[in-house]
Amino acid sequence: MDGNSTTPGIAVNLTVMPTIFPRSGYSILSFLMFLNAVFSICNNAIVILVTLKHPQLRNPINIFILNLSFSDLMMALCGTTIVVSTNYHGYFYLGKQFCIFQGFAVNYFGIVSLWSLTLLAYERYNVVCEPIGALKLSTKRGYQGLVFIWLFCLFWAIAPLFGWSSYGPEGVQTSCSIGWEERSWSNYSYIISYFLTCFIIPVGIIGFSYGSILRSLHQLNRKIEQQGGKTNPREEKRVVIMVLFMVLAFLICWLPYTVFALIVVINPQLYISPLAATLPTYFAKTSPVYNPIIYIFLNKQFRTYAVQCLTCGHINLDSLEEDTESVSAQAENMLTPKTNQVAPA
Repeated sequence: MDGNSTTPGIAVNLTVMPTIFPRSGYSILSFLMFLNAVFSICNNAIVILVTLKHPQLRNPINIFILNLSFSDLMMALCGTTIVVSTNYHGYFYLGKQFCIFQGFAVNYFGIVSLWSLTLLAYERYNVVCEPIGALKLSTKRGYQGLVFIWLFCLFWAIAPLFGWSSYGPEGVQTSCSIGWEERSWSNYSYIISYFLTCFIIPVGIIGFSYGSILRSLHQLNRKIEQQGGKTNPREEKRVVIMVLFMVLAFLICWLPYTVFALIVVINPQLYISPLAATLPTYFAKTSPVYNPIIYIFLNKQFRTYAVQCLTCGHINLDSLEEDTESVSAQAENMLTPKTNQVAPA
């Protein structure tokens, strides 16, 4: 396929009738996406509501978490809710313009979430591992980071609208995204560039940041033991598990998507079944469900405020739980620093 054979921003075969997948398969996908949409919208709406309601939660680090919840919420509204309906019908019945809109929205808000996680990890690294990192942290710096995220990601989302790759149906033809399967040098160059800037670099930053945090935590505990102090191995293990969950969730969301795109570039003649081509997209659409749980609800202070909000103040977790402190817990606390230090999960 020649790179000029596709209208900019539009992939071919924009409306495909339900002939490539069993009707029961579409129904199952519709039901799963319905559950995904419900949990995504509820989880992220709670995060946004509670953060806006309690000023003490709005600090330079939590700015990125709030941004993450907003982009995840928009990803669910513009992506997941639509595929509930299209899977119910068995094909993308909304037309090519809406297909382009959905592809653009999912791509844009998806990489905004990805880079929010990346800068969040980097700022946590600065606070925990750099001596003057906490001094650099400010609300202004946080907003500058948000401006970078939204403008940088806008470039990658808007490029297919101007002919560098395209947006169109994918997999079983009930959702729209970047035209990964389009065989053209224009598309290949976009995918490779996208892979480097929206996967390799974020993975490198996240891995380096959280790896450095764990190493600093371990060294801190060893120094305290050498000075005759006591540490809590269980708390250190808890922080390790929490970080592993963060990294694992990121890879579950984005690795299948990336591998699929690279396979298309490396072996353009390889046949990929519609279901196999669909799964990476649906993995990415699960991130708005578990991101709030991993990054927000595991934080004790936020969890307390969320329960108070949902129960109209009738339940206060602070009165039901005893606070425990340790050096390891303080290090975990640094993973979600705030102006007056957010309490650990």
